[in-house]
Amino acid sequence: MPIDKELEELFNDPLLDDIGREDLSLFEVPENLKPTEKDKPDYVARRVPCVNFSDYELGFKKVHIELKTGKRSIKKFNANALKPGNYYVIGGVVLLLEYIDDLVEKTKRKKKDARTRCIYENGTESDIFLDTLRRSLTSEGYFVTESIDTNDTVFDSKFEVTVDDIQYGWIYVLRSLSPNPQISSQKDLYKIGFSTTPVETRIANAINDTTYLMDKVEIVATWKTFNMNTQKFEALIHSFFSAVQFKMQLVDLSGSRFTAREWYVAPLGIIESVINRIIDGSIIHFRYNPSLFTLEQLPEKENSKEKYDTSGLKVLTLIIKQAWLDEILAGRKNIEYRQLKQTQLGKYTWVSNEDGKRYLTKYDLIRFYVGYSKDRQTALVEIIDTTYDGENQLVEYHLGNILEK
Repeated sequence: MPIDKELEELFNDPLLDDIGREDLSLFEVPENLKPTEKDKPDYVARRVPCVNFSDYELGFKKVHIELKTGKRSIKKFNANALKPGNYYVIGGVVLLLEYIDDLVEKTKRKKKDARTRCIYENGTESDIFLDTLRRSLTSEGYFVTESIDTNDTVFDSKFEVTVDDIQYGWIYVLRSLSPNPQISSQKDLYKIGFSTTPVETRIANAINDTTYLMDKVEIVATWKTFNMNTQKFEALIHSFFSAVQFKMQLVDLSGSRFTAREWYVAPLGIIESVINRIIDGSIIHFRYNPSLFTLEQLPEKENSKEKYDTSGLKVLTLIIKQAWLDEILAGRKNIEYRQLKQTQLGKYTWVSNEDGKRYLTKYDLIRFYVGYSKDRQTALVEIIDTTYDGENQLVEYHLGNILEK
């Protein structure tokens, strides 16, 4: 049966061309230091090719597109979200929980459990027990939300123009046309900014302006802004994408070095969705997950006066000075740096049994302590992303919401 035109267009969507994961290894580990092989989890061994994967392939592709355009988001997994027909993410891989079988009693533990059928986006399937799937998702998983169409009229409703309204300027998204390989090879690189003059006028001299990387740019999207503090609006966008700020040094016409600003690496659909959510006020319930290139919904209840449930989460404990903790609590410091010393490798990194490479340990939260006294101040803070500055040998923890203080 031939594929209809709608499905054919979806399969040919250019957004599918760059679906993949980056190699985050820091350095090779000498053979004599590689750890011994350990048995892999039982459920991994039971994965087999899915003979009817073609029935599910389109669904996976659609999920990826909707995640990159902000129509879907991810949420930290909770046990109540395990339902047939839902999509989940474990270790960066999307899976579909197709069905849950009848409960059976396990002979060894005399505990009832059920087999499942899980379809993975790499074309395999498994019949892992429901409890095993639950534990894996609790440890490192996400729930993929249902698709919600973007509200194209949000700007019209928020910026209803009358004779009394004053236009403050334009929010814009630009793409660089620079032939510099470090720039042209970077996927999803955009500048997000604000201008009080028409954007076409603002970028006319881009080739001589460090703001635009000393080269031509093209306009991807613009929005007129009325009745709002546009500078604060722009600052909120920059704060939201701080973990994916493009870091590169260039040389201007005078030969002086400068660092690129206001350039970010994120899918265009996500950027547009974030702007819409800032306008309608729902942005407070989201953050950007740079590891999965999608929006992540924050927990519904986050009361700093109550104990935060950290079960199933990896918590890093750090000692910090009072002045720096104050900056974090005030929202002025959103990155915590730690020197990667030989004596700290086990704390901040781990070595893969599969390829022998050393990787950054991905913690979910940081528990900060001021000093070592009994009555010391403490705070529990989310980690949005973990990156590595190889030049200065620094591990960078990008901080999110303050969960306890």
